Amino acid sequence: MNKSKTVIILAGPTASGKTDVSLQVAAHFNTSIISADSRQCFKELNIGVAKPSLEALHSIKHYFINSHSIHDAVNAQVFEQYALNAAYEIFKENDIAIMVGGTGMYIKVFCEGLDVIPDVDVDIRNEIISNYKAHGLTWLQHELQKNDPEFWVNAEQQNPQRLIRALVVKMSTGKSINYFRQNKKQDRNFNIIKIVLQISKEQLHHNISKRVNTMIDSGLVDEVASLIQFQNINALQTVGYKEMFDYLNRKNSLEATIERIKINTRQYAKRQVTWFKKENYILMPPDKLSSLKIISSLFLS
Repeated sequence: MNKSKTVIILAGPTASGKTDVSLQVAAHFNTSIISADSRQCFKELNIGVAKPSLEALHSIKHYFINSHSIHDAVNAQVFEQYALNAAYEIFKENDIAIMVGGTGMYIKVFCEGLDVIPDVDVDIRNEIISNYKAHGLTWLQHELQKNDPEFWVNAEQQNPQRLIRALVVKMSTGKSINYFRQNKKQDRNFNIIKIVLQISKEQLHHNISKRVNTMIDSGLVDEVASLIQFQNINALQTVGYKEMFDYLNRKNSLEATIERIKINTRQYAKRQVTWFKKENYILMPPDKLSSLKIISSLFLS
């Protein structure tokens, strides 16, 4: 393997048009796509995670979509190894692979590797998980803010898996998880081009509202209802699912639930935008033709 191989990463917030652009680019280079979405990998989740259409999945090979179950432990470390293996498989037939997604941590780990975090106390981990299940996300947020304010400032504050991990490390080692993140980047033996789709706030909010309405019309209520017995599984602590569980548990009306999904999706997209602003990405409009021209020009320069 040498650096004649390239992974083109198409990132951006949810509903920014990444899927359409990635399909166009993959078709142009006659190659496959690696998803960098922490939820589309679960085969039980479909409508609520906005997977590519069946037609798209049949026309272009996708990795890390429908590859795992909600009962599997999937994290950044699992993704790193899976995605590297997928890239090397693609490189057997093609010099270019496409990665698309909005999970910034997964993309970062793929590009730079994962810092080694020490083993943690299993009893502490079990106790924290038990308290989280008993007292909910608010308890978890409060504990992390109190015990690890350094991490809390830039944490994904609505992501229980990440918060639990950080709190377990802090309570087990006495040190913030940030202490173990030394930012020692691993050198990959292929080129990486990182592109983020830049979209106006107004257009993004419009796209999100339209997407949520489409999800409801496509049967999101029934999909979530079929998963209600698994509502406490971490994979289902996901925007669109957790709000719909509240509706099914008669805590909110359907109208209020739809609005809450839109609000929470906008907040999630805002966090994604903030994440990608801190990374070194090429900015690109979400227009398919313009995107293709820009990407093609990168290989001519």
